[in-house]
Amino acid sequence: MEAGPFATAFHLLATFDATLAQIVGLSLRVTISAVALAALIGLPLGAALALARFPGRAAVIVLVNALMGLPPVVAGLVVYLLLSRSGPLGSLGLLFTPTAMIVAQTALILPIVISLTRQVIEDLWAEYEEQLRSLGSSRMRAIPTLLLDARFALTTVLLAGLGRAIAEVGAVLIVGGNIAGHTRTMTTAIALETSRGDLALALALGIILVGLTILLNGAAFAASRIGRRMTG
Repeated sequence: MEAGPFATAFHLLATFDATLAQIVGLSLRVTISAVALAALIGLPLGAALALARFPGRAAVIVLVNALMGLPPVVAGLVVYLLLSRSGPLGSLGLLFTPTAMIVAQTALILPIVISLTRQVIEDLWAEYEEQLRSLGSSRMRAIPTLLLDARFALTTVLLAGLGRAIAEVGAVLIVGGNIAGHTRTMTTAIALETSRGDLALALALGIILVGLTILLNGAAFAASRIGRRMTG
């Protein structure tokens, strides 16, 4: 008797099938790289936006907040146009590579990191402004101190970005092409294998994806609790 898709899916998980391992490994590599890049750019930018005062600041904040809801397919399309042969970065030959997928996911995560970091740092500055100024610290010079003090809250911010990136399908499909063994991630593989009728592999990947989502939410909750205890 032929095993059902659930039994086959759990067998793939138990044996950690080579195809399954390759897809999961690539997904994690792309997503973690995108989050690291977004953190490197977004944390200082978010902190600077929180503390700097310049004409048009309110408009920039509104724009960044609006980009938090940027549809993934739009982000993918923009990156595709930039990296295509006729685009300004076409000579780099990055389209349909994991690097292009990292760029697309970074574009999706970056507004989230900048916007949430701005809010966290603004709140901290309001709380510690008098103390920091008494120590001779200006707004911009206070950024490293505030980022360090807000590390647990910012960990939650980065986990939120990681959660969005790891479940994303539209942008990576456009710029990655869903090429087997090269650019196929968990989400794109689930969509493809379901359309093919290979429900076992799709279910196995779905179980891993749900597990990772629960793990990320648990980590974010723990980071939030630790942060409140440290400041309480």
